[in-house]
Amino acid sequence: MTSTTTVRPSLAPYPTYPLQHVLSTTARRLPQKTAIIDGEHVYSYQQLDMYSSRFAAALARLGVEKGDRVGLLAPNCVEFEIAFFGVIKVGAVVTTINSGYREREIAHQLDNSGAEVLVVQESLLQMAESARDGAPAVKRLIVIEPTSRESDSFWGLIERSPATPPPVEIDAKEDLAALPYSSGTTGLSKGVMLTHFNMTANLLQFMERPGEALQQVEDDVLLVHLPLFHIYGMQVLMNAVIASGGTQVMMGRFDMGEMLSLMSIHRVTHLYTVPPVGIGLSMLPDLDDYDMSAMKAACLAAAPASEELQMRLQDVMGSPVFQAYGMTELSPVSNVDYIEPHRMTPGSVGPPTADTEERVVDLETATRDVPNGEVGELLVRGPQVMKGYYNNEEATRETISEDGWLHTGDIVRMNDDSCVWILDRKKELIKYKAFQVPPAELEGLLLEHPGIADAAVVPKQDVEAGEVPKAFVVARQGVELSGEEVMNFVASRVATFKRVREVEFIDAIPKNPSGKILRRMLTDQA
Repeated sequence: MTSTTTVRPSLAPYPTYPLQHVLSTTARRLPQKTAIIDGEHVYSYQQLDMYSSRFAAALARLGVEKGDRVGLLAPNCVEFEIAFFGVIKVGAVVTTINSGYREREIAHQLDNSGAEVLVVQESLLQMAESARDGAPAVKRLIVIEPTSRESDSFWGLIERSPATPPPVEIDAKEDLAALPYSSGTTGLSKGVMLTHFNMTANLLQFMERPGEALQQVEDDVLLVHLPLFHIYGMQVLMNAVIASGGTQVMMGRFDMGEMLSLMSIHRVTHLYTVPPVGIGLSMLPDLDDYDMSAMKAACLAAAPASEELQMRLQDVMGSPVFQAYGMTELSPVSNVDYIEPHRMTPGSVGPPTADTEERVVDLETATRDVPNGEVGELLVRGPQVMKGYYNNEEATRETISEDGWLHTGDIVRMNDDSCVWILDRKKELIKYKAFQVPPAELEGLLLEHPGIADAAVVPKQDVEAGEVPKAFVVARQGVELSGEEVMNFVASRVATFKRVREVEFIDAIPKNPSGKILRRMLTDQA
């Protein structure tokens, strides 16, 4: 059986405290330590704890009770984190909404989650107002207006509320803390039920890695350029930094120049990012103009990254670059590679976190374990596995087996050291005749071409083969490249059935905020 439990030392038994305990503990330990730098404003841990408690008290006065769902629609800002912890301190469940959503998508999440209150940043207010027609349960909007102290505004409510919210009993293993939405392995977006225990256990799994070089401490500074509404930003940045007592530097809309300036000015020590940003960083001719001397390590996650990209980025950054893997349904981390050169396995996401079991099963029945080195679907079991999908028992049964194995829908291979390579999504396989072709494998290969800046591979309908791989390619600036040259490059490195059969050059590969390629857009175009 391809199953792993002993690669990393066990951390069991895991504590069963509410997620807000992470903030209150650090606030008591480091009250005056800088928690967040948001533009010109600086907030201490004491302030973050106090403001979120006052917001919890305000919600209680508005009638929000334990188990209620509260929507949170805002870009990265200090108010996001105050609202997040305020919601869970009152015992409610925070459902974080993608700030790039349109009215229909916002309405779907609000309606599906049953949220009655929505906390919304003023720049998104018009969108939220339009979405209310499709979410009749929403009774109240609380608007984040940084300069407003009106009685019903976000800051006005905080200023007029007591310092302590009503006490609430939390059963960490049963009560939900967050309800982010995910497309899961199939279908429409679904609410992922994450308990307080899921999230605190996974924080320990991610942060407590005894005997390893990478440990976050209170002197560390991390740039929050990943969206906080996404589980990656929520847990790996916001909650993990709070747990360690480090400092978060907020960044709103992504801009490469601003990111580098913030990293240089604030002497950022760790960069958790996504492959598209890694590609951009690895191609910058003026990276030496920025002071990166404080950097200890960088991490690529949220989408597959090739060994070539990882090593190229490590060379230009001058610090170790490792990979990690997870998904919303895993709170989110299940695999983290080592940063020590003699232990790192470039191109892989490393072995499982502590107390995480993993299997690789055949793609046809998803029941037979395949030998190490062979390709199959990754199954995960551990304390970080979600409680299930909200109000969707059928999808929950399809995703989590009766004995607790979560079907990730990701195609992988695992070596004898339990290191995992993410090859592609099961539902995105290209079916060429009788063969299955993982697009991400070809994308990683294409990025090894010196003239290619970015690439995506999608299926194109074909009368004879059913589907053939088509590549969308972004050429490096100043490079002349032909489709035939690209196809020959791939053909010389893969089996015949994996060859790219068509190439189209475009200006940019469409991706979502977490860096995943929006293949559906390209498939429709193909």
